[in-house]
Amino acid sequence: MSVPTHYHYDRFPPNNIDYRELLPLIGPAHDALARYDGKLSAIPNSNILLTPLTTQEAVLSSRIEGTQATMGEVFEYEAEEDAEGISEEKKGDINEILNYRKAMWEAERALANLPLCQRVIKQAHGILLDGVRGHGKAPGEYRKNSNWIGPPGCSIDEARFIPISSEKLPEAMGNWEKYIHSNEPDKLIQLGVLHAEFEALHPFLDGNGRLGRMLVPLYLTEQGLIQRPLFYISAYFEANRDEYYRRLLLISKDNDWTQWCKFFLHAVAEQAKENLEKTEAILELYEKKKSFIIELTHSQYGIHALDFIFSRPVFKATDFNSCDAIPAPTTKRIIRVLRDSGIIKTLRKASGRRSAIYIFPELLNIAEGLPVF
Repeated sequence: MSVPTHYHYDRFPPNNIDYRELLPLIGPAHDALARYDGKLSAIPNSNILLTPLTTQEAVLSSRIEGTQATMGEVFEYEAEEDAEGISEEKKGDINEILNYRKAMWEAERALANLPLCQRVIKQAHGILLDGVRGHGKAPGEYRKNSNWIGPPGCSIDEARFIPISSEKLPEAMGNWEKYIHSNEPDKLIQLGVLHAEFEALHPFLDGNGRLGRMLVPLYLTEQGLIQRPLFYISAYFEANRDEYYRRLLLISKDNDWTQWCKFFLHAVAEQAKENLEKTEAILELYEKKKSFIIELTHSQYGIHALDFIFSRPVFKATDFNSCDAIPAPTTKRIIRVLRDSGIIKTLRKASGRRSAIYIFPELLNIAEGLPVF
């Protein structure tokens, strides 16, 4: 039986990071991030256009923790009121994903008045666990007992990793918070260290992984490296899950911060490139559909309709018909035109008192990164 790895007491902040080894990776990571942020600044309505990417980040970050719901299922669940045919387990997965997205939005709002700090993290945690399977695990409060990480149901002796003891956790979180605002040689390396330390401390009974990944765009925004926390790193961590966990574990096991930072810089650079490609594809799709819809509908409300389907790529006909920005008689004509032209497709036909549900497949396929719909 392997011996559990214990938290790295008295080794934070690290003093052994080899910046010379990391130097070839620092510039490319910053450059890739800057190119992505430059594209964001060119999008006047990024909140609308990037809704699918925000949701996909919530899906992937939650999937790392074991949820099974897809982005399409999340949007369909939001569009449907009664959610018939969806199992309670699936509903639980979806609500965890929706909570992740909500917590991200609330944390962004909090940063308008507060620095990134324990208070913001605790508030986000409270939202993350609100009404879902972890709601009994002290939302918004640090754990009062020891915990461990390993196979489901394992004992502490069978664990892979044992985080810091609960007695030393408050002081350690205080040190973690101080490090957020310390003067370090490079902000991306500092972020990598912050993320790894948060995961090692494991301050809550549940939701630590998701919060640790949420920390990435929040920190990038506070430091001015991106304008809004619209950076999505979970895809890289999900695709390299084994390496991700191995590198985190080796920090405590072998005091190997440098190789973790190397992995993290790779993650930022590669994910920034993928985020840029998806953002450009979404912007291109929007511009293409904008001129097409104006010509197709001959209506001044065509752009409002386009914004609606970008922000809600799976929607009920009744929700579209009640859109405040478009007069009721016009909505029915526009939705018919969008459907007949193939821009939207019918996911579920109207039946009795149940409204039809439509889907905007091109947008969802871009966010998924492959033709799913």
